[in-house]
Amino acid sequence: MKILGIETSCDETAAAVVTEAREILADVVRSQTADHAPYGGIVPEIAARAHIEMLDGIISEAMAVADTEFADLDGVAVTGGPGLIGGVIVGVMTAKAIAAARRLPFLAINHLEAHALTPRLTDPVSFPYLVLLISGGHCQLLVVEGVGKYQRLGTTLDDAVGEAFDKSAKLLGLAFPGGAALETAAARGDPARFKLPRPMKGRKGCDFSFSGLKTAVRHAVEALPAGELAARDVDDLAASFQQAASDVLVDRTRHGIEAYRKLHPDGKTLVVAGGVAANTHLRTALAGLAEAEGLQFVAPPPRLCTDNGAMVAWAGIERLTLGLTDGLDFAPRPRWPLDPDAPKRAFAGAKA
Repeated sequence: MKILGIETSCDETAAAVVTEAREILADVVRSQTADHAPYGGIVPEIAARAHIEMLDGIISEAMAVADTEFADLDGVAVTGGPGLIGGVIVGVMTAKAIAAARRLPFLAINHLEAHALTPRLTDPVSFPYLVLLISGGHCQLLVVEGVGKYQRLGTTLDDAVGEAFDKSAKLLGLAFPGGAALETAAARGDPARFKLPRPMKGRKGCDFSFSGLKTAVRHAVEALPAGELAARDVDDLAASFQQAASDVLVDRTRHGIEAYRKLHPDGKTLVVAGGVAANTHLRTALAGLAEAEGLQFVAPPPRLCTDNGAMVAWAGIERLTLGLTDGLDFAPRPRWPLDPDAPKRAFAGAKA
């Protein structure tokens, strides 16, 4: 089985060709970082226009690198949501056109499911496993019981951890994209210099909150003499923020492991996925937690943590293997929870 995967949910335009034998024949990603950098964040209209301009060429490049013709494909998978709806529409309409013209199965993929299933592309991971899904828009702990079968244990009540990374980086005057820049600065800093809060740490349950941590960074910046940031201040604040975020994620994940074991006493695996999973400090901390808890720890390679077409293609393979396809009347979705039965959170800022 060979699937074309298309990803346009945010600011990466991507296409990949993947086989059921876990071969990534092509994985082409074009970042829009330069387009959004002047604004210090992602502008949805700019992202959508860039997808329109780049997607056809990226698909052609991926097919050429994979030495594959459309006649060789067994299906077309595309992110159908959640994400910036303009970009999602571009990808979905392109995938529908290919599927219709070539009479191929069409597979609309939940972006979060693509992240959650990526470890099964890179490692021999069996169901059920616990996944910490961390990105710019999402922060969740989920039990993955099978394809399309998810039980959410906890989610953010306000900001996602990736959003907190990016906004804290902006407060520190670091370049966009902020998460990577903050990690680089943190490697030079003293994580003990600034006493930042650990929101939700020690509380029952598996929910997260990062808005208070982000606000504490702003207060720390404002409290510096003359409000000016020296290079040492930036590095130390970055390190202090990263350590606080790591402590919270480890604490919440420890609670998630307890809940996971109650549901599945024989559960063996902790997985981290999503863009923030590329952070080396966080990966190391979570690996230590897994070892202490006697669990296998799996983190995909950093390039497969950030948005890419390979994860979408693999999710398509997982679904097509089970006979799960979608009609060409599928409607792109700005929100698409993995666990629709999970309780709604009280805060307006909570991410699905």
